[in-house]
Amino acid sequence: MAPDAMATSKGAFMTTVAVIGCTHAGTFAATSILAEHPDWTVHVFERNGTLSFLSCGIALWVGDHVSDPKKMFYSSPAALAEAGATMHMRTDVTDVDLDAKTLTYRSLEDGDAATEQTLAFDKLVVTTGSRPVIPPIPGIDSPHVLLCKNWDHAIAIKEKAKTAKSAVVIGSGYIGAEIAEQFSVTGVKTTLVDGLDRPLANNFDKTITDQVAAAFEEHGVTLALGQKVVEFHDNDDNTVTVVTEKGEYTAEMAILAVGFLPNTGLLKGKVDMLPNGAIVVDDYMQASVPDVYAAGDSATVFYNPTGQHDYIPLATNAVRQGLLVGRNIEAPTVKYLGTQATSAVQLYDLSLAASGLTRAGAERRGLTVHETSLTEDYRPDFMLTTTPVTSILTWDPETRKVKGGQFCSKADISGAANVISMAIQAGFTIDQLANVDFLFQPNFDKPVYYVGAVAMKAAAE
Repeated sequence: MAPDAMATSKGAFMTTVAVIGCTHAGTFAATSILAEHPDWTVHVFERNGTLSFLSCGIALWVGDHVSDPKKMFYSSPAALAEAGATMHMRTDVTDVDLDAKTLTYRSLEDGDAATEQTLAFDKLVVTTGSRPVIPPIPGIDSPHVLLCKNWDHAIAIKEKAKTAKSAVVIGSGYIGAEIAEQFSVTGVKTTLVDGLDRPLANNFDKTITDQVAAAFEEHGVTLALGQKVVEFHDNDDNTVTVVTEKGEYTAEMAILAVGFLPNTGLLKGKVDMLPNGAIVVDDYMQASVPDVYAAGDSATVFYNPTGQHDYIPLATNAVRQGLLVGRNIEAPTVKYLGTQATSAVQLYDLSLAASGLTRAGAERRGLTVHETSLTEDYRPDFMLTTTPVTSILTWDPETRKVKGGQFCSKADISGAANVISMAIQAGFTIDQLANVDFLFQPNFDKPVYYVGAVAMKAAAE
């Protein structure tokens, strides 16, 4: 028990919880802790002046698809304070002593003159999130090179995009692909650079990424793929040149979107972590040290397709893990069911959705999967309009269990990824998936739903 724990009227002790970091996991952790234990004292520490920012909306805001940027926040410091939290916004936690159960913090508002203070806690929740990968490339500190993660980054990109006529986007994962798409449809001459040879190569296999590449090229995006950036240099005309191993690309701004790493330096050497710094948590969100919990982008997830701990920074994972912190912080109560890393993205008129392992993802993890592909119209040909859907199913050749699914179409096929997610989580084989009772209605699908159809094809192989 922390030294400053307070006695309650019933003679028990009031528990003090420190939550470090408050984006998605931190917001939901604090809320769920207070809902489960309204008499506990919960201190929330956040470096920024805002919380709960949905960074997935940055590209949409750039493309003027957001009704009000304030709605990109689903909570606020005031809302958490009203729920009972003691808020420490614009505050930096500088040290954590797990043995003494104390942390040291200082206000960022006061700059170098800030006085360090100490808080004793009974339980610690680490929801410090992730930080953008910033490679040690010469010139990367150029004012024309912008990051794309938090609210301040969003404001900078939006402001620059008002007048910019050209941009280079480095990184063709979801964030890079979305920002490149929105630049291209708002009249910004766009180049998309990536060290891999396909856009969205970590999310989809080649059959689908070929369609994505074609869509980018149809909209005037220059694809500079299979190219590693080696230098940035500023020019006299207020532009920046991005130098790769194979060429040079000059624009008014460059967006760096090459990935994220856990922001867990405070706990380095103090709890078990993956090599990349992700805090390893058990089924109840507890770290390797008692009374220390972690969730969201700072923590591992249990990845059901492999049965292993993994690092998959998604808001959906952060929300679920944050909620579980509140349910389990007093005692192990609700077990984490794991994740399939289910996700989707809209690029131009293409809808793309996936859950679980791609073939490339399996190979990176040293696993063998079979892959079955099927392309067919998503609804009957007697309809006045229809369009093809590409379905890819990955499955274990020995157990025949479903390991992943990918879908791409000009129709909305996003729900198919949720079907695959449930199949993986439930341990379905391709044979079971092929016999699921899916609906048929001509507005929506064929007599054999395309998820069932690709499963039937896999089962017959």
